[in-house]
Amino acid sequence: MRNQVHKQLQEKMEKTLSVFKDELNHIRAGRANPLILDKVKVEYYGSETPLKQLASISVPEPRIIQIQPYDGSILKDIEKAIQIADLGINPNNDGKVIRLTIPMLTEERRKELVKDVKKMGEDSKIALRNERRDAIDHLKKMEKSKEITEDELVSGEKEVQKQIDEYVSKVDQLVAKKSDEIMEV
Repeated sequence: MRNQVHKQLQEKMEKTLSVFKDELNHIRAGRANPLILDKVKVEYYGSETPLKQLASISVPEPRIIQIQPYDGSILKDIEKAIQIADLGINPNNDGKVIRLTIPMLTEERRKELVKDVKKMGEDSKIALRNERRDAIDHLKKMEKSKEITEDELVSGEKEVQKQIDEYVSKVDQLVAKKSDEIMEV
């Protein structure tokens, strides 16, 4: 029974960490990252289609993302979709491919991004602590209904805390890594 609580907690924490990693991937750090285009949808034959299904996306240079559509007739639609997505980057269309030049970040903007990353890290830690509270509450209910003993409750709480500490540490490592990446010129 107690193992089930730890397993559920593990799954929830993995999901929280996964969401945090995904958020970090969408932060522009001054170098080309095709993941910033993941949310771009293009109007194609009457439906909103993800850009990555309509074009080959590559990074030929550290600060350039190149988009080569499979169907050349949708070049203008892709360009329009990128502008609508408000990525802060103007697409350059040469008639065959679209190039996005990632601008250099100013020192001030870098510091702002680091602050944002730290806030996102804090939000993830809050989510982890909420999951810890839920798991401990569940263990206490189990002890109250005599499904587990008081000793099992105490060791269960210690195990939950150990799991949370591990994931908080992972979040801190991700924040530090992304902050270093952003501040790197």
